[in-house]
Amino acid sequence: MKSSQAKSKSPRDVVINLRAKQSQRNLIDRAAESLGKSRSDFLLDAACSEAENVLLDQRIFYLDDAQYKVMMDLLNAPPQKNEKLQALFARKSPWEQ
Repeated sequence: MKSSQAKSKSPRDVVINLRAKQSQRNLIDRAAESLGKSRSDFLLDAACSEAENVLLDQRIFYLDDAQYKVMMDLLNAPPQKNEKLQALFARKSPWEQ
């Protein structure tokens, strides 16, 4: 899910301000430069990645009745056929070859 970060071609239309220590900014700048990214792109990518992780790690979901029904229908539905996954499981493991 990491590659589903909020990357779009639409213009950025909100400002996020934050204060940091000089040493933190220097560290961020060095890391961003090493990846060929701007400070803003680096910070947004890192923040979005962490936000996704936090949301995906939730164990309690608060749903209304309609949302609960949709979720339970999805969980109770039979699994869909996945040919690539079946092919993967049919192959021998590298240590078995």
